[in-house]
Amino acid sequence: MKTPVISCALLAVTLVKCGAQDLLDRLDQKLTLNAFEDNARARLSGLVDVEGYSFEQPPPGLINAGGHSLFNPRLTFFVDAQLGAKIYFFVQARVDRGFDPGDGTIEARADEYALRFTPWKDGRFNLQIGKFATVVGNWQQRHLSWENPFVTAPLPYENLTTVSDAQAPATIREMLNRPASERYESSPVIWGPSYAAGASVAGHLDLFEYAVEIKNASLSSRPDTWDAVDSGFAHPTVTTRLGFRPNEMWNFGVSASEGAYFQTEAESTLPSGHGIGSFREYVLGQDASFAWHHLQLWAEFFETRFEVPYVGKADAFAYYFESKYKFTPRFFGALRWNQQYFGNVPDIEGG
Repeated sequence: MKTPVISCALLAVTLVKCGAQDLLDRLDQKLTLNAFEDNARARLSGLVDVEGYSFEQPPPGLINAGGHSLFNPRLTFFVDAQLGAKIYFFVQARVDRGFDPGDGTIEARADEYALRFTPWKDGRFNLQIGKFATVVGNWQQRHLSWENPFVTAPLPYENLTTVSDAQAPATIREMLNRPASERYESSPVIWGPSYAAGASVAGHLDLFEYAVEIKNASLSSRPDTWDAVDSGFAHPTVTTRLGFRPNEMWNFGVSASEGAYFQTEAESTLPSGHGIGSFREYVLGQDASFAWHHLQLWAEFFETRFEVPYVGKADAFAYYFESKYKFTPRFFGALRWNQQYFGNVPDIEGG
């Protein structure tokens, strides 16, 4: 007697699923525009993220909140437009409580916008101008919530060091003993996907990939400095990545970056005769990824040096390993292991 009931229930679920899929397909068609015999196309899409955090003070990573819990909703819009086969334009806009999770007020902003020119179909050369994610490593290629299996970023992209971009330390002790209340004035090795403004050239030749970008802010720079209108190009940062993809499963890369990391407001705290361009951040990175059937593996390693006034060279080494396995099309498991090591700086007693 139960078999017909179960069959009817399964049929009802199937019909609801098909109806929902049809609705999504019709909505996708409504949000896609075609013109000039399909030579011009534009598509609007989006994501809704709802995050909940519970933590001790001070909060970990780039979370900027005063309590012990945080509710962080986010609405993200994507606009993809294509004109012919050579010109592509994209925008990523967000409505949330700040670029990094925080307890601020709701705001709307454009995080990414860029124009890309691809003169050849084989992908050997792409010129991109605008505000977009850095070419370093492999996490930035999958940093959006739909591709990132974790709520947070790997350690190199969000763990705050004791190096500040807002002001130079007067003494070594001041840098090492920065109060917890000032932690958000410090910098990580790379601030998230680093949506700084500038231009890049990228492409692939047979088994090799290349990318070079010049941007207005360093990899460790905070989101407030990424817009070209706010910070300009007085102290550009140059970053490059060379990749090797021997087959569809493996991808290896080496990255390097150099740029001034201090904000403009820090200039008054620098030693006499020195400007913002006198103190640099150097980053050398290695990355690898592997994909086989339902298994994906990623790893990145970063050697970083900050030139700090009155202190000298502040070095750090950070890395992570990450894995993801898809048990079904809608269910996966993931693991991440990351660590960061810091170099020594001399104290006032010579130790």
